[in-house]
Amino acid sequence: MMSKVITIFRWSLVAVMIAAPALLMLNAARNDSAIVDELAHIPAGYAYLRYQDYRLNPEHPPLVKMLAAIPLLFQNLNFPLNISSWIQDVNSQWEVGNQFLYGSGNDADKIIFLARIGPIILTLILILAIYFLAKELIGRWWALLPAFLFAFSPTALAHGHYVATDTGAALGVFLSIWTFLNFLLRPTGKKLILAGLAFGFAQSVKFSSALLIPYFIILLLLFSLAGLWRDGGKRVFYYWKSLFFIFLIGLGTVYTVYLFAVWNYPVDRQISDTESILQTFQLRFLANLDIWMAGSPIFRPLAEYFLGLLMVLQRSAGGNVVYFLGEVSNGGIWSYFPIAFLLKEPAGSLLLILMALFFGFWNFCKSFLSALFGKGRRLYEYLNTYFPEFAMAGFVLFYWIYSINSNLNIGLRHILPTAPLIYILTASAVKNWFSINDLSLARNFIVKILIVYNELATLSVKSAVLIILLLWYFLSSLITAPHFLSYFNFLGGGLKNGYRQIVDSNYDWGQDLKRLAQWANENEIEKIAVDYFGGGNPRYYLSERAIPWWSARGTPKIENIKWLAVSINTIQNAKGKTVAGFERKPQDEYQWLIEPHKPYARAGTSIFIYKLE
Repeated sequence: MMSKVITIFRWSLVAVMIAAPALLMLNAARNDSAIVDELAHIPAGYAYLRYQDYRLNPEHPPLVKMLAAIPLLFQNLNFPLNISSWIQDVNSQWEVGNQFLYGSGNDADKIIFLARIGPIILTLILILAIYFLAKELIGRWWALLPAFLFAFSPTALAHGHYVATDTGAALGVFLSIWTFLNFLLRPTGKKLILAGLAFGFAQSVKFSSALLIPYFIILLLLFSLAGLWRDGGKRVFYYWKSLFFIFLIGLGTVYTVYLFAVWNYPVDRQISDTESILQTFQLRFLANLDIWMAGSPIFRPLAEYFLGLLMVLQRSAGGNVVYFLGEVSNGGIWSYFPIAFLLKEPAGSLLLILMALFFGFWNFCKSFLSALFGKGRRLYEYLNTYFPEFAMAGFVLFYWIYSINSNLNIGLRHILPTAPLIYILTASAVKNWFSINDLSLARNFIVKILIVYNELATLSVKSAVLIILLLWYFLSSLITAPHFLSYFNFLGGGLKNGYRQIVDSNYDWGQDLKRLAQWANENEIEKIAVDYFGGGNPRYYLSERAIPWWSARGTPKIENIKWLAVSINTIQNAKGKTVAGFERKPQDEYQWLIEPHKPYARAGTSIFIYKLE
């Protein structure tokens, strides 16, 4: 009876870690305006499902966008099929998106909210997946810890309710690693198929998931080394053959998803779009190959996948304008992701992670290096005992090294796929920290009593520390709601001042336009100049009161407008110190605003409102 009660209690905790984030994300989804990426992703997903036409947003795989669009199929929506941007232009995602959401008589807020339900469901599935994998590794009770950390992570809650690829990528990568490890450790045909499907799912949501290919190869090399000592060459061949089939099943999954999305995409249009997009691509043999594939009845689905991959490579080489620690540049900064993580991860989990890193690295050095320089059998025993943890830590390191060397520094979200693994490894280290000494080593009864007393006292202190850190972590997220995107810990300046460190999708992604409209309504503002960064449309929410503005136009006072709203991302990019080699036009620097004026108010966290006297 007692065991049933305990089981019910444990599953009740799991249910809370599903229900609470769901409510938090749904509330944020209802109140946030469209972020930058949603302006392209939502209409693209709808076009894939409703019309099976892939001309919009080929630089991202389709699956998350398609899942987000499912609720929209049950709405009576007007899609701008007759505008020139859809008919003639190449990848006119922004124009079509603006027309679909705000210019076709549709209820934009309803579309955006319904589209966000799909990503929210993916986030909840990921929380459950974290719990079940962690349960296999560290036990059913300790598995609650990594699930809790992800469930109430401000970064996970922020990006979990947007129609973007990051949470889908985190789920895909996590499922791929989980199923691949399950196959390696206990191989069956069913597990091979599941690993292949998970790998294909990951490739269908974000192109960075392609890093799983070299990672799986490296991982299998290490695993084969241990298998060679145990089972001989036949077993090694079986694993490598299986990896080939996993990749093949994954490719088939990708092919199927893309085949559906391109079914009604005119072949001639696909060829001309591909030629136009790749006209400046440097490696012409790859561009020409993709153009040829676009015209092939068999290979045209894969041509779109390949096109998106080439577009990502091209954009990565070009970089992106970024404000970081007072400076503005368009190149990669090696310290970007480590510092962003230190500033945006809640202090409670950050302390746990740092502690886990210290003890984990120390134990790794002692165990692995001892095995490495010992006999081969000891290395095998180490890998056989700790292979899942070793594999997860290896992927985190591999993914972070790639991200650190990338030119795209536009958000901590790009390393979100490593968060579930980091939390599981952290929980494992915390569990080891709570382990007690073996009492059997003490032969004297009095010594045993003293040891027990000491262990209980130590466990009490450790438990108190853990509870305080988790409570701190939970409250950090709770008081941030619904402004999860703008969360910074106290090192980063907190919710209101984090923008001084980093912006873009770390702070301002366009989520507060509806809050600007609410402020304008409450204060009976007749006209307001708006320089907005995001996926919303100021005229849709503010009608004729919103006057489009930008720095080069000078002060709105010249047109008798005394109110000005500017996205914080725009302000920071305008006033940040430019690094060597990066040029910014003087007319874009808002000097006439920055020097004499201070913000009068703020819409949400990300839009400054100025009163120009």
